Amino acid sequence: MSTASTRLPEGRYGRSSDERANRTLMVVGAVLGAGLIALVGYFAYHYIGGNRISGQVISFDLADDAVKVRLQVEKDAGTSGYCTVRSQAADGAEVGRADFRFEGDATTVTQVVTLRTTAPGSTAELLGCHAD
Repeated sequence: MSTASTRLPEGRYGRSSDERANRTLMVVGAVLGAGLIALVGYFAYHYIGGNRISGQVISFDLADDAVKVRLQVEKDAGTSGYCTVRSQAADGAEVGRADFRFEGDATTVTQVVTLRTTAPGSTAELLGCHAD
């Protein structure tokens, strides 16, 4: 007695539904993957390219009601923006915070700014610089 085959003859009736579903899933996955890569690239470009101002605290002098901070800011020519500086007391409490503006065509600006404090400060910290 012979057994009847339940498979269709190959190449006679086209692709099976499983093969069509696999191909569709691969195409959808490739499109979504390409979209995700493009989105990550877009945000990375704007994050890296958007930071046109960077700064650092060179030195600071403490007083009872103020902190004099020497800031060095590097920026693109013609870019304006601001840097945020804060001072903390010895116990860690914030005693002063202010934004200082930088403008002009120079690419490196070194400036002494005075940060008024509510109590004697022990530090001067640059929180960040941002372009307008």
